[in-house]
Amino acid sequence: MGDMEDDAWQMVEKKGNQFVVNDEPFYVNGFNTYWLMVFAADDSTRGKVSEVFKEAASVGLTVCRTWAFNDGQWRALQKSQAVYDEEVFKALDFVVSEAKKYKIRLILSLTNNWEAYGGKAQYVKWGKDAGLNLTSDDDFFSHPTLRRYYKAHVKAVLNRVNTFTNITYKEDPTIFAWELMNEPRCSSDPSGDKLQNWIEEMAVFVKSIDPKHLVEIGLEGFYGPSTPNRVQFNPNTYAQQVGTDFIRNHQVLGVDFASVHIYADSWISQAISDTHVQFTKSWMEAHIEDAEKYLGMPVIFAEFGVSTKDPGYNSSFRDTLISTVYKTLLNSTKKGGSGAGSLLWQVFPQGTDYMDDGYAIVISKSPSTSNIIALQSIRLAMFNSVCSWKCHWGCKKKNALETILYHDEL
Repeated sequence: MGDMEDDAWQMVEKKGNQFVVNDEPFYVNGFNTYWLMVFAADDSTRGKVSEVFKEAASVGLTVCRTWAFNDGQWRALQKSQAVYDEEVFKALDFVVSEAKKYKIRLILSLTNNWEAYGGKAQYVKWGKDAGLNLTSDDDFFSHPTLRRYYKAHVKAVLNRVNTFTNITYKEDPTIFAWELMNEPRCSSDPSGDKLQNWIEEMAVFVKSIDPKHLVEIGLEGFYGPSTPNRVQFNPNTYAQQVGTDFIRNHQVLGVDFASVHIYADSWISQAISDTHVQFTKSWMEAHIEDAEKYLGMPVIFAEFGVSTKDPGYNSSFRDTLISTVYKTLLNSTKKGGSGAGSLLWQVFPQGTDYMDDGYAIVISKSPSTSNIIALQSIRLAMFNSVCSWKCHWGCKKKNALETILYHDEL
């Protein structure tokens, strides 16, 4: 896959339906490890950060999504509103500098919809402590003071100067993109207006501080009221009542690409079945089509996986599910479509089982899964290097590529 020299380490940009680096396509095979910053904050666990990057790089993974927030909780980055723990910030600096070492780019998420690591509930708590009259965690999206709190955090992270590299985050090509929030939902307003308004304000705000990096919302991909003809693709009826609206949310100034999550085992049924695989395929194909037809942007399937705790789970089902995701993406990639990549939930190094939510993949302990991941990485790396944007896949190279990419089924 070739070593990238430091001077070639450039920002990821978007061109039509694709990501590009230096005007060459950049298709993504990546992963999630959300807890890197808190592990880096303690000398006894810091080595695990390097370990996970090293293992991921060994199977060709090039992008990692992780948290750039920890609000008011254990090893908090933001101890109280706008008060930061410098040691934890240095830990995040370490994560960014270490990622660069292993040529892995980062999608950094800026807060959480859920209570883990603080998130919107913590912002609401800070607001109440300051005497605001707040009735719901969803006030995070609408109350002007809480919006100011969030913006202050965005500003602190984007303007941070890395103590290891001396590069400001907003200037660092190691960062692939900013994510506004992990899985935003606003169930108190099923119309979707409240969340839409927040996305419109925050996407432009992030861009005003950092016009160079890409921005995405962090959505799960549920269809809402603006597209009644698409809600049939939702995993259940509840999905259209959580205040998100996939197409409308992504038609916002400042949003560069779409994000979708895939959890058949928590959305449809916990028990493993073929339905999970069918849903995964149709869910992906619907969103790839939308990204091409309505959005004109790339889409990343930013979380997908299956839990070892599910009834009927076995590792060959996990391999089938991952292969389905990869193959569906390749079908889009070979046509120059919007399917731009995927991020496994989640890759762990050895010895971190106590953090496992059931979805952890330890590369060194999972040879069959690792082979599938590595094969996808090789295929995407070939696409990235053999094709240049200018030929737009209408070239003589296509047949040779097809032979290499598809000589064996995934």
